[in-house]
Parts: sequence; C-alpha cells; structure tokens
Amino acid sequence: MSEISLRPMEASDWPRVREIYEEGIATGHATFETESPEWADWDAKHIQACRVVAVEDGTILGWAALWPASDRCVYGGVAEVSVYVGTGAHGRGIGTVLLGELVRASEAEGYWTLQAGIFPENQSSVRIHEKCGFRVLGTRKRLGKMGDTWRDVLLMERRSSTVGLD
Repeated sequence: MSEISLRPMEASDWPRVREIYEEGIATGHATFETESPEWADWDAKHIQACRVVAVEDGTILGWAALWPASDRCVYGGVAEVSVYVGTGAHGRGIGTVLLGELVRASEAEGYWTLQAGIFPENQSSVRIHEKCGFRVLGTRKRLGKMGDTWRDVLLMERRSSTVGLD
C-alpha cells in the first residue's frame, strides 16, 4: 500500500471528484441530490481555500470541501461540510483524514462552526464526523422526500475551540 497524501483540490481534479460524488449519490445515503452539477456551479458554491483531495499513486481516493451555510454576514464563520470517499477506498480511514484536514483549513480561514446534515443510515459518515469532534444536535424528522420515501437527517456540528472566542 502506497502513502496517501493530501493536497488542495484543483479544477483539473473535477472529473474524478465528480465520479466519487456520483458514487455517493448512487448509494441513496449520501445526499438528497440526484445528479452532480457542472464544474462552474460546484466551483461557485464551494469555498476555494477549503477543498482537499486524498491522493494515492496519482489517483484521487476522496475529497472534502466546505460551502457557506448562509450568505448573511452574521453567519460568516459557519460552513457546511461535504466528505466523499470513492467506493474502492472505503474502510481505510481516508474520510477521517480528509475531514481532519478540512477542520484545520476551516480554522485557518476563520470558520468557527462546521455543520453537516447526514442520513442516519450513513453510520460510517456519522462515525467519521464524531472522530473529528462533531456532535449530533438532533434529528430533523422527515426533512425531505426521495421518491416516495421520507428521509430523516441528523444535524451535526463542530465548534472551533480557537476561532470566534474573542
């Protein structure tokens, strides 16, 4: 097994990042989205300084990124988390490493709260977030409908111990 490295996501990574995202969509337990966006839309939504990929032997195994939770100025330090690991790389701790790096990058950029909405069935994602200091705030019951099925969403949050304390 080769060493896994982390680096900032680049525009040229989009085809593989999108492929991994589509693998997550296909599970039915990663997102309410049913298709991946075009690069320009994804790029405009996500925070440039808080995008990371995990790479092994030149292949992207997973990615993590943030997007603003709101455009209201009072929420300027609050961001939503996305973490996706390719199906061939599950169970190797890559999600935890990616999320840990995203936490570090977010604090360097002044974010004081990270939040995530996770389907309760996605227990591996819940565990990854808990390992990185997130806690469950509650369950949003029947938040959205996928086909004929209502889905609950766990709201998880991580508060920085260093940012936003002044």
